[in-house]
Amino acid sequence: MIKKLIAITFFWMSVSSLAIAQGGLKTPAPSPFQKITQAFGLGEIQIEYSRPSVKGRVIFGDLVPYGKIWRTGANASTKFTFSDDVIIAGKEVKAGTYAVYTIPGQSEWEVMLYNDLTLGGNTSDYNTANEVVRFKLKSAPMSEKVETFTIAVNNLSSSSCTVDLNWDKTRISIPVQVNIDGRIMKQIDEVMGETKKPYYQAANYYYENNKDMDKAAEWCAKAVESSPKLFWVSHLMAKIEMKRKNYESAVKYAEMSKSLATEQKSDDYVKMNDKLITEARAAMSGKK
Repeated sequence: MIKKLIAITFFWMSVSSLAIAQGGLKTPAPSPFQKITQAFGLGEIQIEYSRPSVKGRVIFGDLVPYGKIWRTGANASTKFTFSDDVIIAGKEVKAGTYAVYTIPGQSEWEVMLYNDLTLGGNTSDYNTANEVVRFKLKSAPMSEKVETFTIAVNNLSSSSCTVDLNWDKTRISIPVQVNIDGRIMKQIDEVMGETKKPYYQAANYYYENNKDMDKAAEWCAKAVESSPKLFWVSHLMAKIEMKRKNYESAVKYAEMSKSLATEQKSDDYVKMNDKLITEARAAMSGKK
C-alpha cells in the first residue's frame, strides 16, 4: 500500500513538473519588441514597436496590402511618445503618446497618429474620430533590402529630425520639428544676467542657428580668455570669425586650436583646423 502511494505521489509530481516546465517554455518572439529613446531638442522621442521580418515574403502590396490600414509593425500598436509639442509634416502635435497607423501605397503613404493605444491590429474597428493628425508622404525605394522592420530617428539637428520607417526595400521618412528657439533664447537672456555666464554654450547656439555673429564673437572671445587650453573653444571662435569674414582672425584662432589639439592628440580637430585655415587663406586671396 505504501509503495503504491509512493508511486502515485511520484507520478503526480512528475506530471506537475512537466506541466510547469512546459508552462515556462520561452522561445524567441517572431516579431521582437523594441523600445528606443532619442534625445531631441530639449526633450526626447520614444518609440515602442514590434519588428516583423520579411522571411522570403512579398511585403508591400501583398502581406501589407496597398490602400488598407496597417498597424505599422506587429503585435500591439506601434507608439510614438513626444515629450514636447512638435510639428510633424507641417502639422502641430501636442506632447503625448500616440499609436501610429499607416495606409501604404505604391508611391505615397498616409500616416495617422491615433489616440486609442489599445486598438493594435484590430483595424476593422479603426475610428477616424480618434485621429490626432493625418498626412501624406512619398515613399522612397531603397537599393538594399532591410530584412527586419526598423524604425529609426535620423537626420538630427537641434530642432529637426526624421523618423524613418524601413522595411524590405521601402522607406518612409516622417519629418519632425520642435520649436525651441524662443525657449533657448529666453534661457540665454536669463543666464547671461547671472554671475557665472555660459559663454561657450551661448556662442555656440548663436553660431549654429545663425544669430547675431558679433554677439557670438564677443561671448566666444570671453570663453577663450577663461579657458585658453580648450581647443574646441578656440575652434568655435575660428568658425565664428569665418562667418564674420574676418579671415585673418579665423586663421589665428584656428592655428591656436590646432596647436592645442596637436598637444592633446585630437586628430579630428587638427584636421578640422587645417581645413578651416585653408578655406580662410583662400578667401583672403580672393579678396585681394
